[in-house]
Amino acid sequence: MTTPDQRQTPRHGDWPSPIDAATAVGHSGSPDHLSVIGDELWWTAPRPAEAGRRALIRRRPDGTEECPLPAPWNVRSRVIEYGGTPWAGALSDGSPLIVFAHFLDQRLYAFRPDQPEAEPYPLTPLSAIGGGLRWADLTLHTGRGEVWAVLEEFTGEGQADVRRVPAAVPLDGSAADDRGAVRELTDATHRFVTGPRLSPDGGQAVWLAWDHPRMPWDGTELRIAGVPAGAGVFGPARTLIGGPGEAVAQAEWTPDGTLLAATDRTGWWNLHRVDPATGEAVDICPRQEEFAGPLWKLGQRWFAPLEHGLVAVLHGVGGQRLGVLDPRSGEVTDAPGHWTEWSATLAVTGARVVGVAASARTGHEVVELDTATGRTRVVGSAHRDTVHADYLPEAAARTFTGPGGREVHAHIYPPRNARVPGGGAAGEPAPYVMWVHGGPTSRAGMVLDLEIAYFTSRGIGVAEVNYGGSTGYGRAYRDRLREQWGVVDVEDCAAVAEGLVAEGAADPARLAIRGGSAGGWTSGAALTSTSTYACGTVIYPILDLVGWSPSGGETHDFESQYLESLIGPLAEVPERYRDRSPAEHGDRISVPFVLLQGLDDVICPPVQCERFLAAVAGRGIPHAYLTFEGEGHGFRRLDTMVTALEAELSLYGQVFGFAAEGVKRLELHT
Repeated sequence: MTTPDQRQTPRHGDWPSPIDAATAVGHSGSPDHLSVIGDELWWTAPRPAEAGRRALIRRRPDGTEECPLPAPWNVRSRVIEYGGTPWAGALSDGSPLIVFAHFLDQRLYAFRPDQPEAEPYPLTPLSAIGGGLRWADLTLHTGRGEVWAVLEEFTGEGQADVRRVPAAVPLDGSAADDRGAVRELTDATHRFVTGPRLSPDGGQAVWLAWDHPRMPWDGTELRIAGVPAGAGVFGPARTLIGGPGEAVAQAEWTPDGTLLAATDRTGWWNLHRVDPATGEAVDICPRQEEFAGPLWKLGQRWFAPLEHGLVAVLHGVGGQRLGVLDPRSGEVTDAPGHWTEWSATLAVTGARVVGVAASARTGHEVVELDTATGRTRVVGSAHRDTVHADYLPEAAARTFTGPGGREVHAHIYPPRNARVPGGGAAGEPAPYVMWVHGGPTSRAGMVLDLEIAYFTSRGIGVAEVNYGGSTGYGRAYRDRLREQWGVVDVEDCAAVAEGLVAEGAADPARLAIRGGSAGGWTSGAALTSTSTYACGTVIYPILDLVGWSPSGGETHDFESQYLESLIGPLAEVPERYRDRSPAEHGDRISVPFVLLQGLDDVICPPVQCERFLAAVAGRGIPHAYLTFEGEGHGFRRLDTMVTALEAELSLYGQVFGFAAEGVKRLELHT
């Protein structure tokens, strides 16, 4: 018999929530690319309501924030498609000089915001060949009258017709219409490079380099070359450390000329002191912790040398917190505060460290640590409680048991809503969605995400799975996915789902899986190879491995040979490519799904979805395919993100049996 209290309690999914889709996605994204110019702090920030552009933000000494570059200026690089540091700034003649990459044409522009009626002027030319000329990982050298950067130059129309090299661009605009005025600093002997870092005495430069088929978390080389006075180009380069089995993620000079590098030669990304003459590397803080991460964007900064020999570091297992390392003792003093996750965008000035930090209850904000006093304070993009804490989930880091007894890490966000006391529906098990991060060589951080709260406040639990292959847990955990993509990731997500069911937290009949990019691959693979889930949301996915391989040519250069390590060489194991591809197994899917795809995506192009849909056609499986013009890999526009989130909720409502009030019903086709 149903009691009166049970009749009055809404079902999971129907809980009344103050978080609508616009609120949830309007706070998506994070500040990034921090830098200090004089006594001012600058960074880039997302603007979903302004066609998804990245704005440049200036924080003045009195704490006021302004955006000196109005729309449509978009400070974002397309180098390796994921970009890198897209701007640099310095004081020149007493006022800021800014150089930035504009997303629309990928040219470098210079800008003096304090000059009357100042307008950006181009520094680099356009190119009609392929993807043109692109720039990232910028460093201003005002004394030399130039900016150093990674030049990505297309030599043909194909995605693989490209070269990359450290280059110098004059600040006087003489290269704006003359490619010949761009000076390449060294030979283009490697497929991929980072921007060069000049030693304090100006006599040496270091950078990272690697080649296909390696990804930068597989193996990179720390390169060094002399910088002869007046020569204009570097001297002969040589490798200090690194190679096929050692991934150097970052290298920096300290103010006294010591060379530091984060490398995983111990199985963990630890900080090493490297002798520029011999290449001898000494671990200055040996720990089974990560002091760096995967280099998805050129110029990411996990550590930053301070004055007096100290080093600001990000470190941890499964998350990264800010600390100050004393290389002499190897001791790390952590910054105070509630923040549990810091982004790889550290900036320093004097004794101060500035970074972007978040926690499970606060969104990303710009935080300053004064190492002299040990105090922290929020100095920019301060978190605002747009949603009352009673409607936010209480996150928990958990470890589940996967096949063979292996550990599987996850962040669990149970349903929570102050207006539904007792958990709703008489405490019955809740529907749960497995959220699968992209990469796959990446991880999900445990931070406030209103898109998660959008679901948990309605009574739907979320589990973010850091499956085998994720970063943050050492190289051995990362290497679990080698040649096992589509197996280990799928199994680990199922292990978390089944673990929640066994605990009585999740309803086995109301499980879903969702993910974008590599997470879309895992979601598609799970839907076509398991019976765990009742439905799925697949976002700008990889679904056909052969198409995504070099022979298929459907993705960009940076990841074009990623499958060599994730699946194995196509020529040697062609059957794996067929057996694991969801597009080859449309006959195996038996549950509803929605595909969400940007039409301008060059990383996971629409043809991947179209091939999968062709395989499913005529089988009577309810599904929807929503496409978005002007969107690439990763949705950035407010209207797109609102539509996508509401479509996902509608799918779950139709499958799990709740009303999904307030959102347009997603039309499912068979």
